[in-house]
Amino acid sequence: MTGFLGTALSFPTVLFSFLLLVVVGYWLLVLTGVLDLGDDLDVDGVPGGVLAGLGLGGLPSTIVFSLIVAVAWFVSLAGTALLDGLGFGAVARIVVSVGVLVAAVLCAWLVTRLLAVPLARLFPTGTESSRHAFVGGLCTIRTGRVTADFGQAEVTAADGSSAVVQVRQPGDEPLRAGSSALIYDYDVEGEFFWVMSAGIAFDPDPSRHTPM
Repeated sequence: MTGFLGTALSFPTVLFSFLLLVVVGYWLLVLTGVLDLGDDLDVDGVPGGVLAGLGLGGLPSTIVFSLIVAVAWFVSLAGTALLDGLGFGAVARIVVSVGVLVAAVLCAWLVTRLLAVPLARLFPTGTESSRHAFVGGLCTIRTGRVTADFGQAEVTAADGSSAVVQVRQPGDEPLRAGSSALIYDYDVEGEFFWVMSAGIAFDPDPSRHTPM
C-alpha cells in the first residue's frame, strides 16, 4: 500500500491523482442525486469547437474530462511504476518522467476519442428542432426522482435509437425510476424537457398503476 501511494504521489502521476479525486467526487455526487450530468465541472468553459476539433465532440465536457483523467492517471501510474524498477539517475529520471507524462496524455486522448463515438449515441446532439420532436411523446424516468432542478429520462427517436435527456417537473408528482412520463415542453435555455406523469391513459404498462 505504501508503494502504491508513493507511486501515485510522484511525478508525473501526482498531476492526475488530484484530478482523479475531483472526478471521483463528482461522480459520487451524481450517483447520490446531488448533481446530474447537466452540472458540469469547471471544464464547462471549454468551447465545443475545441472538443470537436480534438475528435471528442458529441459528449458532455464532464464525460470527456473524466475519461481523459482516468486513462492518463492509469498510464502514468504504470509508467512511473516501471521507472521505479529501472533505477534511473536523478536527471535521467526527470527526462523520462516527462516522456511518460506526454505518453499518458496522448494515450488518454486516443482512448477517449475511440470511446467518443459509441458514447455520443447516449446523448442527444441534434438541433433544437429535432429535440422539439420529442415534445408530446413519452419517456421513461431513469433517476430515482424528478424535481424542478434534477432528473433524467430515456427517450426513443423515430429511427429507434434511444438517448438519455435531462427532464424537470414543476410540481412534486412521484416520478420514479422506470415510470413513464409525458414530455410537454422543451426549455431551450436550460436544455431540458418539462415532463408530467403520463397516467394510466398513456402508460404502455397500465399494470404499474394497479393498486397493490
